[in-house]
Amino acid sequence: MALVAEITHRCPLQCPYCSNPRDMAQAGEELSTADWQRVFAEAAALGVLHLHLSGGEPMARRDLPALVRTAAAAGLYTNLITSGVLLDERRLAALAAAGLDHVQLSFQHADTAEAERIGGMAGAQAKKIAAARLVVAAGLPLTCNFVIHRQNARDVAAMIALAAELGAGRVEIAHTQYHGWGLVNRDALLPDAAEVEAATAAVEAARAVHRGRMAIDYVTPDYHADRPKACMGGWAQRFIVVTPSGRALPCHAAETIPGLSFPDVRGLGLAEIWGGDPAFLRFRGTGWMPEPCRSCAFKAEDWGGCRCQALALTGDASATDPVCDRSPLHGALPALIAARAAIPPAFVYRRPVRQS
Repeated sequence: MALVAEITHRCPLQCPYCSNPRDMAQAGEELSTADWQRVFAEAAALGVLHLHLSGGEPMARRDLPALVRTAAAAGLYTNLITSGVLLDERRLAALAAAGLDHVQLSFQHADTAEAERIGGMAGAQAKKIAAARLVVAAGLPLTCNFVIHRQNARDVAAMIALAAELGAGRVEIAHTQYHGWGLVNRDALLPDAAEVEAATAAVEAARAVHRGRMAIDYVTPDYHADRPKACMGGWAQRFIVVTPSGRALPCHAAETIPGLSFPDVRGLGLAEIWGGDPAFLRFRGTGWMPEPCRSCAFKAEDWGGCRCQALALTGDASATDPVCDRSPLHGALPALIAARAAIPPAFVYRRPVRQS
């Protein structure tokens, strides 16, 4: 099991594919240091092994070393998911001393101008590269993460080359998921078949070059598939997400589903939430499935795909995920791709919450 701790929505970047909700939590709404420390202890007792410290930008929290120290003492493997723009030598040393295990550093592009256009922050690329070099020099494992879309899909080879140059042990090439700001910007981000093929070919070629030296993970785009993925390993089966304001969710976008009320970790413990909360039980397993999912031989592998994606594409979170070719609405996906404008529309940027 893993816990994704979205410890803040504050972030200096404005990425148009961010999975955060449009209605972002303010600094004054965030869980306290003590709240997060209790959540981490409860997670460890529940059997969680991996803690992903995310956001927003988790480095915006001044108490981050204290949170890492608590998690490490509880036996959790700590992974910091960061843009790197607030990371310097002093702050990294404090995190390493606290017991940080791994850093996952996000990039928008290998090219500086394109990276800063997409991320909406001038000067960000140099800060990211400097952060990557600090992480490697400190002896911490580094993963470089690139989110792929129609405006950078043909440049994947350069992205992988940058990760290798920076000394990353792993690079993740992940196509955009259309939730949060990604759904708002879908027409500006959605690639066509040729762009997906270019990205895929670049990954396959790079794997042959870097085999044994750098792992390359590739998250393929749902909208171009015929079979859905087991989103988050299945609803409430492998992951717990806790938002900055303390809501416990089975996945990042679960709050978009109408009719579901998610518990606050300040009122309920994680074990009680995981074991019996109605929202966590709603789509867990296979009993909720309609046809054709219910009779599908793959139902215990893909767990019905993504509920939030089904909602976004059909208006019904309990519908068969249209990514599946057995869905009666599967044909809507090629139609969406074909209908995109020849020139991508301007981004609607994720506007950062002012740091306190």
